[in-house]
Amino acid sequence: MRPARPVKIARRGASGRQGRPRILLALLGATALAVAGITPTAAGAASTHRHNHARTLLVCNGSTTPCPREAGAAAYRTVQAAVDAARRGDWVLVWPGVYHEKATDSAGVLITTPGIHLRGLDRNGVVIDGSDGTAAHPCPADPALQDRTGRSGIVVSKADDVSVENLTVCNYLSGADGEGYGGGNEIWWNGGDGSGTIGLHGYHGAYLTATSGYGSADASASMAQYGIFASNATGPAVVAHTYASNMGDSDYYVGACRNVCGVVLTDAHGQNSALGFSGTNSGGYVIRNSEFDHNRTGIAPNSLNNDDAPPPQDGSCVNAPQASCTFIEHNFIHDNNNPNAPVSGLAPVIGVGVEISGGHGDTVRDNRIERQGSWGVVLHDFPDSETPPPGSDCQGGVQQPGLCLFLAYGNVVADNAFSHVGWFGNPTNADVANESATAPRNCFTGNRVIGGGALTSDPAAIQSGAVDGTPCGAGAGVGDSGLLFGELVCAAGFGTCPVPGAAYPQRTGLDLAPIRPQQTMPQPCRDVPENAFCR
Repeated sequence: MRPARPVKIARRGASGRQGRPRILLALLGATALAVAGITPTAAGAASTHRHNHARTLLVCNGSTTPCPREAGAAAYRTVQAAVDAARRGDWVLVWPGVYHEKATDSAGVLITTPGIHLRGLDRNGVVIDGSDGTAAHPCPADPALQDRTGRSGIVVSKADDVSVENLTVCNYLSGADGEGYGGGNEIWWNGGDGSGTIGLHGYHGAYLTATSGYGSADASASMAQYGIFASNATGPAVVAHTYASNMGDSDYYVGACRNVCGVVLTDAHGQNSALGFSGTNSGGYVIRNSEFDHNRTGIAPNSLNNDDAPPPQDGSCVNAPQASCTFIEHNFIHDNNNPNAPVSGLAPVIGVGVEISGGHGDTVRDNRIERQGSWGVVLHDFPDSETPPPGSDCQGGVQQPGLCLFLAYGNVVADNAFSHVGWFGNPTNADVANESATAPRNCFTGNRVIGGGALTSDPAAIQSGAVDGTPCGAGAGVGDSGLLFGELVCAAGFGTCPVPGAAYPQRTGLDLAPIRPQQTMPQPCRDVPENAFCR
């Protein structure tokens, strides 16, 4: 995968608080399980519910919490063994423990059976760990304990309607050459990476943590690349109550599904990564009621002439191309100014809440955007000079000598509330900004400053009908294709900054967010057929 590196001109290169993660092993004990509504009982490793043919396949390795006496001998010792034995409709239920899953060279846990349900009994206590560490200290920071094979964590490969819930995945790293192609995706619904087609229909994720206790300040080094990832997949899909951090590319990624992605991302928290959310050549999704903070960039829908074919990023509705079916709404987006977050390859623009790079048909509305140093929301065209792989041929872009130009148009930025934005103080840094003048115009309306005061913008008076305001869907806007484009290049730190005197934060080290316990599923035994772990 090569998600957007906004304002990059060339093909992407190889892809303060650092310390041992703090997963509370105390949560693994019987007391925590009882609080979660789980009572150990006797039964076999695979039980059949009396009302249907679904089975529950139990997994326990006893690494942190003893297995229930009656089930211990019969339970599978690895998640992969249970997944291999599962049939459509079955449940794989995982007892708290640290599972160093390495089923194949490319996947820790590989799921190819449609319609199965993988669920942990405690989100913080069930840890799928890609490192060579110990159960006593999962998700280690020590470089000597990392596995640089280039493996992803839980990979759902072309299997429809698979759910993954209530567990943590950590420290699955990209290959030693740092290339994102070679693993590093913690949880991945993969419908056919690089195929240009949709190969997975329907998926569900809930109460998931995707992170890494290890990172590197070297942008070419092996590192965790993506937290929760879906590519070449369509819905219906929901990903809810999740947390992702410390990724070299993005906490969340949805790509290669143009305007048919069909996923709702809700109650997500993405922090301390290059990007909070990246959506390459994707649309038809909703991001709502979520938080993105302390990344370089918060949310970045984008077009690229790459292996996530077909481009472009298209937020329109399939049967109504003049309407938007892609919504970024009701989110809290703040403090995405972190120069020391992990970055793989070229760095994205720093200090941005929402950046739409060469995309169209998106709606950004009713968000609270605070303390962004560069821009709260910025929209711009994107000149992609990479050599495309087979299947990607500048679809939706404008072919020019040596590059494919993706235009940003027809996006709506409405009713967002801003506070303390643009404080880096460079020309064009503002609450909202628009570089593109393409018709139909990018439309800005109803945006305001929290507590009153004038909205700052580039170009000035952006919400005026004479600039880039209503009526939305009208002809070309005004935009600022000169100075703003130069400032975007400077904020990305790619090459020589073309704006004299422009100043943006530079890397001084590496920040890794500590791994803290997250809210676990309230009733993990609900809907699960009768089994030894819970009744």
